[in-house]
Amino acid sequence: MKIIVVVALLLALAGCVSVTKVDSGDRPVGDRLTVNLDGPWNQINAPNLGPAQTWTMEGLPVDQLLLYSGIKNEQAIHAERVGAASGATPKVFAFRSTMQPDEIVTLFEGMLTRDGSRFELVKLEPAPFGGGKGFRFDYTLTRKIDNVQLTGLGYGIVSKGELFAILYQAPKLAFFARQSARVEQLCRSARVKNI
Repeated sequence: MKIIVVVALLLALAGCVSVTKVDSGDRPVGDRLTVNLDGPWNQINAPNLGPAQTWTMEGLPVDQLLLYSGIKNEQAIHAERVGAASGATPKVFAFRSTMQPDEIVTLFEGMLTRDGSRFELVKLEPAPFGGGKGFRFDYTLTRKIDNVQLTGLGYGIVSKGELFAILYQAPKLAFFARQSARVEQLCRSARVKNI
């Protein structure tokens, strides 16, 4: 009987998730961010994904592109999560408009390691992004659930007190290298209106 209930629950949850093809060309992400795609991506639409648009090429267990457009002061950068059975409230990682690039990277580190995964910052440097002076960072992430090592990169900028960022991560072996040039092009094409 328990198996039937679990299967029914999984089928109900699967109905809440949809995938939309995002075609090549200029694409708006929120109200102020646009990117130019040189090929299609798949956008994952599901409840409680958080404030970022989630895109993938190979499927979410393999690669993930997070696009943040206009995260406001004190807004969490992740989906809300119900506390553990003990009633503990999970830590919230919220953007503050006064944050410096190293603090924003630490914010993303906190979000990416909420499940116990391990994050290591490889490099952080100033870089043009969105039409202004932003920052770029490289990192590795070892997922707790399966111990797979991911390679990631991110770009970000704060404009008019709002955070705009793009993060991409995929397994270090084969998958990251497969899409990294396409992601770099996408990040270089990003434009923030009224920067």
